[in-house]
Amino acid sequence: MRKLICFFLMLLLILPVFAGGKKEKAVEGPTVIKVWFHSGKGEEREVLDAQVKEFNSMQNEVRVDPVRLPEGSYNEQVSAATLSGDLPDLLDFDGPNLYNYAWAGHLIPLDPYISEELKNDLLPSILQQGTYGGKIYALGTFDSGLAIWGNREYLEKAGVRIPNGIDDPWDFKEFKEALEKLQALPETEYVIDFKLNYGQGEWYTYGFSPIIQSFGGDLIDRSDYQSAGGVLNGPEAVKAMEWFQSLFEEGYSIIRPPGDDDFYGKKIAALSWVGHWMWQPHRNGLGDNLVLIPMPKLGDRAVTGMGSWCWGITSQSKNPEAAWKFLSYLMQPSQILFMTNANGAVPSRKSALAKSELYGEGGPLQIFADQLRGGVAVPRPITPAYPTITQAFAEAVQNIITGGNVKEELDKAVQKIDQDIKDNEGYPIPE
Repeated sequence: MRKLICFFLMLLLILPVFAGGKKEKAVEGPTVIKVWFHSGKGEEREVLDAQVKEFNSMQNEVRVDPVRLPEGSYNEQVSAATLSGDLPDLLDFDGPNLYNYAWAGHLIPLDPYISEELKNDLLPSILQQGTYGGKIYALGTFDSGLAIWGNREYLEKAGVRIPNGIDDPWDFKEFKEALEKLQALPETEYVIDFKLNYGQGEWYTYGFSPIIQSFGGDLIDRSDYQSAGGVLNGPEAVKAMEWFQSLFEEGYSIIRPPGDDDFYGKKIAALSWVGHWMWQPHRNGLGDNLVLIPMPKLGDRAVTGMGSWCWGITSQSKNPEAAWKFLSYLMQPSQILFMTNANGAVPSRKSALAKSELYGEGGPLQIFADQLRGGVAVPRPITPAYPTITQAFAEAVQNIITGGNVKEELDKAVQKIDQDIKDNEGYPIPE
């Protein structure tokens, strides 16, 4: 009996040899990565949904599991996830929030993944936005910009010169005269729409800090990012916001516009101070009467806002290489154009920009690209204090346009910003 048992045991040991000597491994599936993105414009959602579907079907190594979150509460949900340890592998976020995320250790540097070819092909503004403490933490497939949209019919009727490119902007005197001439037209109920229907928030900082910067002020002292004192409430900034306030007091603009379409639909405003994202409704509403005017030189220089939503790999990701594989796919020129042809944004790579019908040489939106490449664009402050800066500035702007004392409101903003920096020991850059 013992010999029979030994025989069967020996048989079990030698059978795999006759079967090839190896046990078959279980087939492993693709690496699954979580990707969060904001629920923005419909065209953006549709393109990203299509990109996820194509990426998942074109290869079997990485599968993207997308999660779409509401834009209005996006930052709050990301902040909650950082505390609970529930961040995804790849995260979509508004550019200026990068610095706080990176400082807090929620993102990893992308430098090891970015080739020199890709780096050299990126717009300088994309690298500016994505860099903190000398390391690149985020890449965007598109950038943004401000300009003044005009109604050609009204401009010509009022005898207002239409600038020809970023080397020929209105200066302060000419801009002021243009407002006066356009206000005299019977067609205009007010001259310039500043899109206050967007409401108090990031738009106020993105849209109106270039006014302060053009006058020679800023939101913070950028030499060390330790204080806004003497900069946000300095004489240049005060002069800038007093002028901005006067536009509402003198009726050139209004605090509560009847709707989003005052410029392009009702045509009761001659100008609109806004970004590239209004291209389609403006074009549909005004047709050949639509003109794009570069940002004016209110002081020594013209300034435009820049920066937009971008991508970063989180420090909680267990599969950063897989996350990079999807991000590198999104950064392909063809995929960038797929997105920017849909949402009207500025392509983030020079090679894609050259092929863009909107932003390439002779394109109707070339001014936006020229401003980004020509040193007109200024990034929002590159500091983890940015969430406090934008909140304090937006509150000051709201109070100023509704009649508050300019210097007092800017002093309050400086106090809030400097207190936040002090509370965080100057936000030292992590090693």
